[in-house]
Amino acid sequence: MIKKIAFFLLFLFLPLLGLYYYTFKYLHESIETPKLLFIPQGSTKRTIVAFKQAGIDLHWFDDYLIKRYGHPQAGWIDIGVKKLSREAFFKKITHAKAALQKVTLIPGETAVIFLESLAKELNLDEQTLKKEFMKQSPYHDGVIFAETYRVPLGIDEKSLISYLVETSLQEHEKLSKEHLQHYHDKEWFEDIVTKASIIQKEAANVDEMPIVSAVIRNRLKKKMKLQMDGTLNYGKFSHIRVSAKKIRDDVSFFNTYKHLGLPPYPVCAVSKEAIRAALNPADVDYLYFVKGKDGKHLFTKSYKQHLRNIK
Repeated sequence: MIKKIAFFLLFLFLPLLGLYYYTFKYLHESIETPKLLFIPQGSTKRTIVAFKQAGIDLHWFDDYLIKRYGHPQAGWIDIGVKKLSREAFFKKITHAKAALQKVTLIPGETAVIFLESLAKELNLDEQTLKKEFMKQSPYHDGVIFAETYRVPLGIDEKSLISYLVETSLQEHEKLSKEHLQHYHDKEWFEDIVTKASIIQKEAANVDEMPIVSAVIRNRLKKKMKLQMDGTLNYGKFSHIRVSAKKIRDDVSFFNTYKHLGLPPYPVCAVSKEAIRAALNPADVDYLYFVKGKDGKHLFTKSYKQHLRNIK
């Protein structure tokens, strides 16, 4: 009986000892990781999937090993070095946090101007930032939501654009499914978000947004040109006053004085209020509007009344 017990203990002990040494060696292996790492909210398994996408060499059983040190912190993690042991990495992702800075994309601002501002605020290379945006964003504008974002100090251009674009695309898909019960990026961006961007540029306040949306709908339905100044404030022209000369000289499809229909893609960043207005235009038959003395617009369906409003 003693021999049997001894044999059983030996049979049990040797694999456990082997497992211990394997785990010890595995935890002290060196891995490469970005100095700053974004961890999505959710389970440890979801975190590991995100890490693998970031090029970090992890395996399915790391889920159990990480839990020995705690739960991964959601948000930006300051790893500090590019190469460290697995054990040190697991400790970092469950305890460390990055120093964050707020950056704000104002509703109605264009991506070009926002990226120029980001480069100055975060001490990044403007051209690299713009190249990364053109590479990662499906459209030249309207993709990054008009929001305040918290980004880590020291983030590089590629990681910053990846975070802003991916976070925004997830929100676009969520809103589309919430309102349309489906998501098709072409329909969403080239129709809904493009309309929302014009509304964002033209409306004096949130209350006017559904009315401006109705004017866009009504003019498109009648095959009238939109003839809206806001569409000419695209890209680098975001803050340029739209003059008669600008209307004459601009030959792009953003010039809705010359071309029928919507511009090819959004003209600026949009708020959720503008998107809701694009999806739910007011039940009115207005076709014209002009800014009044108080900064708000005077709306009418009559061209004669519109001319009187201008005067």
